[in-house]
Amino acid sequence: MQPAVASAASDDRDVVELLRTHGRESAFAQLLPRYERKVYRLCCALLRDPTQAQDAAQESLVRIWKALPGYDGRASLSSWIYAITRNRCLTALERRRSQAALSDSEADVEAQAAPASDLHEPEERSAQLRELIDLLPERSRLTLTLFYFEQCSVSEVAQRLGCPEGTVKTNLFRARAALAELMRRRGLHDPSHWLESTP
Repeated sequence: MQPAVASAASDDRDVVELLRTHGRESAFAQLLPRYERKVYRLCCALLRDPTQAQDAAQESLVRIWKALPGYDGRASLSSWIYAITRNRCLTALERRRSQAALSDSEADVEAQAAPASDLHEPEERSAQLRELIDLLPERSRLTLTLFYFEQCSVSEVAQRLGCPEGTVKTNLFRARAALAELMRRRGLHDPSHWLESTP
């Protein structure tokens, strides 16, 4: 068992014990405050729409509630919860595939056409960075969002996305390079655009 998985399993031992001894209601009451926000944040990262993320998070929690008696411990509880959440979000993404994010070629055209904006406030810089990240392919966008905006470690990103840590590191490397290229095309590669003004 990998260290991150072992740690997650250890963290949730109380929930698993409650499930075994007192049943679903007690176990769910224990895990809900622990995972409710994490489930929602993962839905936000996957769906990029707060309203859809809220719906998907609620549906995921209902599915977790229903499936909890069948949890067999083969995966850590957190991995099991994130897998249910990912599957729910993938279903939602499939439904809106006709309105999918920009393709790589469309992203290139938009990146070249959009002028660089003045980024005087931290909020504007953050919004601009989010906009650039949203132009990246889904795998790069998800990895950067979880790692930087959700401040997940590499092992946590791997757990939430259901992939090996080495894959996350590779995706981070490629995503940073793609983001740097988008910034260059928009004339935002100068670090002074992103640094706080010094008094």
